[in-house]
Amino acid sequence: MDLGLKGKVALVTGASRGIGNRIALALAAEGANLCICGRTAETLEAAAAEIRQTGVEVEAFVGDVTETPAADAFVAAAKARFGEQIHVLVNNVGGSVWTPFAEISDEEWLKVFNLSFFSAVRVSRAAFSALAAGKGSIVNVSSIFGRENGGPISYNAAKAAMISMSSNLAIEATRSGIRVNSVAPGSIIFPGGSWERRQQADPQAMARFVEDNIPGGRFGTPEEVASVVTFLASAKASWVLGACLNVDGGQSKSNF
Repeated sequence: MDLGLKGKVALVTGASRGIGNRIALALAAEGANLCICGRTAETLEAAAAEIRQTGVEVEAFVGDVTETPAADAFVAAAKARFGEQIHVLVNNVGGSVWTPFAEISDEEWLKVFNLSFFSAVRVSRAAFSALAAGKGSIVNVSSIFGRENGGPISYNAAKAAMISMSSNLAIEATRSGIRVNSVAPGSIIFPGGSWERRQQADPQAMARFVEDNIPGGRFGTPEEVASVVTFLASAKASWVLGACLNVDGGQSKSNF
């Protein structure tokens, strides 16, 4: 299926590895030109080099988009390279900290929310006018633990906020020609990720976890998340607005 993304401009945050990297590659496979960001120059440039092998143009921006100046500069770099229209924005930056509630400091709450929620707010705000010019699409990467309990409490709260923001922003943004949706991955395994580390440390415990929690019978892959994100970002999903799609092999227990 041709998703109509050839020659479009797509921004992906946190694209150095894992889910963000596979999303960028999936968009590139559809012919989209990419502006990607990450905090480490070496790994980001390696990701950019891999994406360039698909034949598209890539702008790599090194910076921490949990901070407003970097979020603004990331979008400015995309516009300087590709022009004033942005067609796709994927907010993928995120992360969690396992700390009992009574021990979570104000600083840690703010750190998790900056990483897993406000980064998306800041980049979306910076890109809004260019997305409106391009009649573009925002896809926010949340988590099934934004829909139900089960993960670190601060991360759950941040990802729940992301789903709520996405749904509500969809109503406002559609007036400017922008579609907004989110995805909720379940347990996704990739090199260097937390699930791979746990599997290497205790493969038997991870096998039990999969058996008890994932009806699909295995961990998900970044490529499976990327396929859903790429579809949502495209005009083929033109009547999908304010949705949150699970990508979890049946892991989520939520009815909604």
